[in-house]
Amino acid sequence: MAIARVTEITAGSRKGFDDAVEKGIARANKTLKNVTGAWIQDMKVEVEKGKITEYRVNMKVTFVLED
Repeated sequence: MAIARVTEITAGSRKGFDDAVEKGIARANKTLKNVTGAWIQDMKVEVEKGKITEYRVNMKVTFVLED
């Protein structure tokens, strides 16, 4: 039986939410082994002078622990 763990991370992008998610998963995959999925908990934007400057996502990343 596999045991999984969940860790929470925040990632950002100037391009959009999809890019922020991809960057977050790519970075998590460098540190965590056996990443199996993620749940996007929150999305928000940073705004300066009425313009969106950054898209941010808060996600919970699931990874399976090794034996």
